Amino acid sequence: MKLTNNKIDVQGISIAVYKSNLDDYISLTDIARYKDASHTDSIIQNWMRNRNTVELLGFWETIFNHNFKPLEFEGFRKQAGLNSFVMTPKKWIESTNAIGIVSKSGRYGGTFAHKDIALEFASWISIEFKLYVIKEFQRLKAEENNLKNLNWNLQRTISKINYKIHTDAIKENLIPTKISKQQATFVYANEADILNVAIFGKTAKEWKEESINNTGNIRDEATIEQLVVLSNLESINALLIQQNLLQNERIIELNKVAISQMISLVKNRSIHQLK
Repeated sequence: MKLTNNKIDVQGISIAVYKSNLDDYISLTDIARYKDASHTDSIIQNWMRNRNTVELLGFWETIFNHNFKPLEFEGFRKQAGLNSFVMTPKKWIESTNAIGIVSKSGRYGGTFAHKDIALEFASWISIEFKLYVIKEFQRLKAEENNLKNLNWNLQRTISKINYKIHTDAIKENLIPTKISKQQATFVYANEADILNVAIFGKTAKEWKEESINNTGNIRDEATIEQLVVLSNLESINALLIQQNLLQNERIIELNKVAISQMISLVKNRSIHQLK
């Protein structure tokens, strides 16, 4: 189970929260410290001896764990609540093949439980404390979601900016004033063909005339190496346009870059891992 660490602070108690490939797991050991920092294992075991706890654990596993052993669960369920009944996280996990509770060893180890189970444990410790745990956990999830949205929006923004840089450079430096929409489109097509010639050695029209049986276009048939270089050439072309280089000057420079980068890519083993 892959785990990544986070922490929430609840009324002076630092509680570890791990995200696994299943979901968020919260430290029962840390929650137990709110009641007695010196006897956390005993507190967890006392909670697990309770019949309601055993039923909670068993029903959760029945819903979410297809490898759960229901017969062993029923055996524990019948014994739960008796003075002689003893239950530990390790015993529960090994006997029932449970996944809702996890024992971790090492410096940052302890007993962890899925958030559904951990919040019930917090409620058993203290209703008030559980409410604070929920509040801090929700804050943590909100921060994670905001970070994800920020990263996603950042990538979208970068893509839009790169596209706008390229198209704006063409509009500002190549398109004369008061031209028709058709003429503006024709200028863009010429710019696309500059890149096509620089990397493919021919325009889109020339390729189409030579490839009558192909239903796509010149870029549909490009290799991954060609597409990588093509993406780089778009940015470089935008810079050359802003420097007021003529088309015949730019195509020479772009072709030099295309040759250099293609040589580098075909020699690079990592590019083949993308295929």
